[in-house]
Amino acid sequence: MRKPRLLIILWPAFLMAGVLEMLVFALVNPSDLHGLGYENLGWSDQAVYTVGFLIFWAVISAAGAMTWLLHQTEEAVNTRSFR
Repeated sequence: MRKPRLLIILWPAFLMAGVLEMLVFALVNPSDLHGLGYENLGWSDQAVYTVGFLIFWAVISAAGAMTWLLHQTEEAVNTRSFR
């Protein structure tokens, strides 16, 4: 993937991950989060915010990349010469 295409996907995903993080953590207290074993994670609030942001960014970026891929023509996909 060329640099402009990568930026077209990652920049809006970055902005929306920030918005999603503000919405989620306005309702969820990071100190109250529990792991799969129902034990408190013991992470600092900043660590929870950081990991949450990176997860949101990755998921939104994957959705953007999938949208970009599905927007390609059949010929471009079959010849691997994406526009």
